Formats: sequence, structure tokens, C-alpha cells
Amino acid sequence: QPDDRGLIGDVPVLRVTRRGPEAVHFVQAALEPGAEVLLSLDWERRFDHMQQHSGQHLITAVVEQMFGFKTASWELGRQRSVIELDTPSMTAEQIEALERSVNEKIRERVPVMVRELAADDPEIETVRSRGLPDDHVGPVRVVDIKGIDSNMCCGTHVSNLSDLQVIKLLGTEKGKKNKTNLVFLAGNRVLKSIEQSYNTEKALTSLLKNGPGEHVEAVKRLQSSVKLLQKNNLNLIRDIAVLIARDFKSKPVQSELFVLHRKEGDSEFMNIIANEIGTEETLMFLTVGDEKEAGLFLLAGPVEAVENLGPRVAELLGGKGAGKRGRFQGKATKMSRRGEVQALLQEFISHRSPEA
Repeated sequence: QPDDRGLIGDVPVLRVTRRGPEAVHFVQAALEPGAEVLLSLDWERRFDHMQQHSGQHLITAVVEQMFGFKTASWELGRQRSVIELDTPSMTAEQIEALERSVNEKIRERVPVMVRELAADDPEIETVRSRGLPDDHVGPVRVVDIKGIDSNMCCGTHVSNLSDLQVIKLLGTEKGKKNKTNLVFLAGNRVLKSIEQSYNTEKALTSLLKNGPGEHVEAVKRLQSSVKLLQKNNLNLIRDIAVLIARDFKSKPVQSELFVLHRKEGDSEFMNIIANEIGTEETLMFLTVGDEKEAGLFLLAGPVEAVENLGPRVAELLGGKGAGKRGRFQGKATKMSRRGEVQALLQEFISHRSPEA
């Protein structure tokens, strides 16, 4: 169970951990030894943990009684909790029956009690437990759900199952080998989940212009439309790449350096241009994406030139890349420095040309 939060005086408690029999509090500022202080507890956090933890005890006890599934471990998460059950699977019917049974126990207002036993008390052998910590000292704390469960536990719990309000089993997820993870919410988390679901449903109704029962089909239709548009857009971008390359090649005198930036495009777009133009004679610096920040780049051309210039281009653009056989491509974070790259390439070409 996660630790409590709160204040010691006016100093926030950042974390609480156990060291043997002592609770060690990590605080934001030093406290004066011996000073009398008022302790303030974050009750909303504490009560939430109480509801989830007592809910876990109840589910663990009832699922074992009904189906023989033992609890291997559990996790109290920030938004949901998970019980790892020692079974390869659970059917929908078993989950429904379990949820019905635990909520019946809540409506029966069964008391939850805490008692302490001496470490050598023989009754400890009858209590459900995963063993005591190696550094445990003193009496053993037992949490009883009257007539349902007795469990060794040092966590915080409600005093009556009615304080749980309700338990919702959200379903199961695949766990470790031959294990099943049962996901649940208890108490106020159920109410918050319903509120969140309602707000989401309300927003979708406004966006999709239909009722909740039609949301899924509407989204499926939108997904199909988007996929078709993306496919058409990709074909258009490929056609544009071919036209750009052919336009360059159609010029009577072709430059030794070809530079192009386009906001829309991807690696395939740049490589199509490089393939169409050819890299034997022309050095190409192609970029796609944001004009000043992140994007993709491709340096293509004569093998020796690209091997020499590729890492320097990546460094100037604040990115990383790799290449082979006359191509060096990667991701850039400083597209605003494209002008510096172009200057570098122009200088390289001027030094390699016969006239230089």
C-alpha cells in the first residue's frame, strides 16, 4: 500500500517508509527536535487507499472461496488496482458472479476489525499470510472481515465493508505464466470513473453528432476515411517527388548541388527524389518537416563526399544519422541551420571543382 501524505506542523511530508518498527518521515524542511507539532493527514489519499486495500482483501477472500483462485500478489495503482490470481484465465461468467458476490457483502455491512497477536500465538497459523518481513519485531497485526477473511496486514482499512460503497471489476489482463491479472476499482474511484466516462461520452456525442450507441461505428468510419486520405496523400507526395526530380534533370545545365526543403514529406519522399536524379554526379541535401525545429534530412551523392560530409551535416542540424552507399539520413532538431549546411556543401563543391 502506498504511504500517507500530510503536514507536520506546516512542513509537507514527502514520503514515509518503514525501518524495522519505526516509520521514517521524509520532510521538506528540518524540524526542531522535541517541538510539539500538529499532524495533518491527507485524508482523501488515505481513505482512497483504505477503500482499495479493503476491497482487495474482500475480492481475494471471495474469489478463493468461490473458485479456488489464490492471490499471488497485488498492486494499488494511482488510477486502478490489480490482483494477480494464480489461474491461467477467468471467464466472463466468473467475473460477473464474483462482482455480484463482493457487492452483496458490501450491502450486508460486514464489520472489519483489526487485532494484534503475539508472534508465537498458534492462531497465526490459521491466518492468511505471505509471511512476515525479516526485520519484523513485536506483535502481529491481523485484519478480520467478519465471517469472511482473516489476513496478516499492516495496511490501513475501512471499519465496515459498507464504507467501500461499491466494487467494479473492470476485467482481466494477461499476467505472468499461468497467472491472470484482475483489474478493479473500489469506492470513490468507481464514482470518478463514471464521471470521467460520462464527460468523455458527452464530448464524443458533440464531436460525432450522434448518440453513445453509435460512437464506435462512427469512429470506425472516420478511421477508414483517414486511411484512404493518407494513402491518397502519400501517392500525391510520391508524384510530386518524381516531378521535382524530372524538373531538375530537364534543365540544360544541371547544378552540382541540389537543395530542397518541404514541410510535408517523409524519408520515402526524399529517397524517391534521390533515386530519380541519381547520385553519381549531383550532391543533394533534402529536408522535410518544420522549417526551424525538428525534421528529417537526407544527404545523397558521390560516396566519398557523403561519407565525409554526412556526420558534419548531422552535427550542424543537431541530429543523428547513419548512411551507406552514398546516402546519409537521419533526424534533425535544428532545421533553422539548413543555411549553414548549404554553405558547407557549396564550399565543398567549390574546392573539388577543376576551376578551384
